[in-house]
Amino acid sequence: MNPKTAITTTLGLLATTLSAAAATAGQVKSGETAKGRRPNLLVIMTDQQRWDALGIAGAFGFLQTPNLDKLAREGAWMRHAYTPCAVSAPARASILTGLLVEHHGLNTNERASVDPASYGLTDKTTSDEILDRAGYYAEYHGKWHTPLRWLDAYQHTDYVTPQKKNPFKYEMGDLLRYHQILAAAYSTRQPGPGELTDGYFEMPYRPDPIDRRVFEGERFEQSVARRPLTQPDNNGELLIDNKYAITPYQAKEAIAAIKRGAAGSKPFAVTCSFMFPHAPMLPTAPYYGMYPAASMPVPASIADPMVDSPYKNANGRNLLPQYGRPELIKYMMSNYFALVTELDKWVGEIIAALDATGQRENTLVVFLSDHGEMLGSHAMREKNIFLEESARVPLIINWKGTIRPIVSDSYVSTLDLFPTIMDYLGVQADQRDGRSLRPEIEGMAKGDGFVITEWLYQGPSQPTHMIVDGGWKLFLSYDPASSVPPVLYNLSDDPLEMHNLIGASNPSRSKYAAKATELRDKMAQWLADRGSQYAAPMRQIKLGIRN
Repeated sequence: MNPKTAITTTLGLLATTLSAAAATAGQVKSGETAKGRRPNLLVIMTDQQRWDALGIAGAFGFLQTPNLDKLAREGAWMRHAYTPCAVSAPARASILTGLLVEHHGLNTNERASVDPASYGLTDKTTSDEILDRAGYYAEYHGKWHTPLRWLDAYQHTDYVTPQKKNPFKYEMGDLLRYHQILAAAYSTRQPGPGELTDGYFEMPYRPDPIDRRVFEGERFEQSVARRPLTQPDNNGELLIDNKYAITPYQAKEAIAAIKRGAAGSKPFAVTCSFMFPHAPMLPTAPYYGMYPAASMPVPASIADPMVDSPYKNANGRNLLPQYGRPELIKYMMSNYFALVTELDKWVGEIIAALDATGQRENTLVVFLSDHGEMLGSHAMREKNIFLEESARVPLIINWKGTIRPIVSDSYVSTLDLFPTIMDYLGVQADQRDGRSLRPEIEGMAKGDGFVITEWLYQGPSQPTHMIVDGGWKLFLSYDPASSVPPVLYNLSDDPLEMHNLIGASNPSRSKYAAKATELRDKMAQWLADRGSQYAAPMRQIKLGIRN
């Protein structure tokens, strides 16, 4: 293992070094076998892909994801998988460590670039650190968004830290190189009539009517003083050639890593962490417009009055009315699904590279997303909440020739990936908060039957914990004194989550007090078994009797 240090060389030198390494990696002979080699690991993670943004899920009949559908059909497709926390950095930290957010301490995105000791972040090892120490060759490419110190497990994975200010803030080397390549290719490109410049790619794009600057028009200059322009505000067509798009760039980085790993004598652990379909919703041609906006289905819950819901004002819902307008949300949906289909194409290329190196049948492949996207459901965008579109994610575990095809309706969490990976790879690790899904996948045992999710950043001013069990879903704040109304949904009868059965407006709410209390106690016991400080106060919450 080569410890990482802050890179002070120029970006041009970094790009030259990467190109040379990729060229060397490309010399791997096709058809090499995996005889006598321990199993490899390939993790493919997207950002903000909801559980039903897969063709095989059947929710959107037009959606084309043939490569992901094939991966799901040939492996274990976990249809009821949930994120440990519906925010990027906390979720990613839980996935890497197998720890509850409460236990790893990274409860918000901003903590990804702070002093771990000062903020009490965990000193537990990540799954890749354990694999590195067990003799694995590890690389990670794409979005990171977790503490800097965990990067020491990886080869060909570099970063730049500032020389002043916050020494824990960083930029990933491959992202800097991408922006350098993009800027060089379009050094003279300026926005034309009707075009805007995006703040993330710093490139011109042709905005859609839902784009904030277009929607607000003359009001924008006044509103931006109160609410700064952010990535999710941008929707439209990014005006660059697709060969310069970020998804193919990130996929090619992962393909080069697979070739390097396959060429070595060690088993490899490679992660490709895609940026999309996270905002900004800016696909390039030919993906932009491949799903015409006019044909997009309007979310069935878009007009939900949010009676008895703690999320009535969540995600800037009342400040962003365009996401509740049927004629406008269709544009965001068109762009979102286009980005998903582009991702699918490159997932296929990554799997093809695994085949070409002769390592497919010796590689555990995991596909997941960190959290979902509301996409106009309940007139909201983004994530951060416990509703299905935000909290439920795609999860596929595939090992050709080893894991038999299975469609699982068990409730699972991506928190469970840490022990599952260790179990399948045969690597010893200490007990964490999740459970191995291997017995469940192989039909040897049943799982817990329920799943828990957290959101602790804002404390008891919002719901902090959620449990889904047998079609019932409860979320509440752990603090008995909180004014946040607890929520109980029966997903079997109310899949859109529009009727809070223990809400103040339901005259029959007392009928559901026993079920709500049962779920509360089950969640509290599960947390208590893992040493949670929130278990005891949670048991004191009275459910179904508030006026």
